[in-house]
Amino acid sequence: MRIKDMSVELCDVSEVRDFITKWHYSGGINGVRSRYCFKLLYDGEIIGAAIFGGVAMANVWKKYVSREEDLLELRRLCCIDDTPKNTESYFIGQCLRWLLNNTEVKKVISYADMDYGHSGIIYRATNFEYLGKTSTGRVILYQGKRYHDKAIRTKYKGKLKPFAQRLREALERGDATYTRTKGKHRYLYDLEARRKKKGKGDGYER
Repeated sequence: MRIKDMSVELCDVSEVRDFITKWHYSGGINGVRSRYCFKLLYDGEIIGAAIFGGVAMANVWKKYVSREEDLLELRRLCCIDDTPKNTESYFIGQCLRWLLNNTEVKKVISYADMDYGHSGIIYRATNFEYLGKTSTGRVILYQGKRYHDKAIRTKYKGKLKPFAQRLREALERGDATYTRTKGKHRYLYDLEARRKKKGKGDGYER
């Protein structure tokens, strides 16, 4: 398997839902608002998936852009285990190139979860700017998966969503518990700055 034989395509989230459930440490895409989804292909088979969507934390976008739609968060990124070195960096780079050339999104933020031993090496390799660590927080552990504590407050038309209600009931029964988190490393990629450089002769060819 060689990186030069791989390709990246825009896709619908339904095409990679099962793949992400199997290969991403979160175990699924619950709560992810997908705007752009990509699949990494080798010999016609999906070997990687990435979802860019709205930021997970409310109002975080205000720190970086003037309009919410100008900021994307890399919500999910995963590949099969048996891939060459630098595969994820190549995948992210191709996704960023597509966003650069086909959208007006200004910035992309991503997080490396210290609770899973992630430091963000792949983001440094693709020219993301390191912004430091987030503060510690807490998540809900339920049936082997982690959920942000806002999951118990999600509503639709003024009423709690069914999963939010189930999660609340699980907490009351003791089937779900709260646990503290170490925080995450934050990284930011400035697409707007890249476009300006491209206009001055930087073709963004990597």
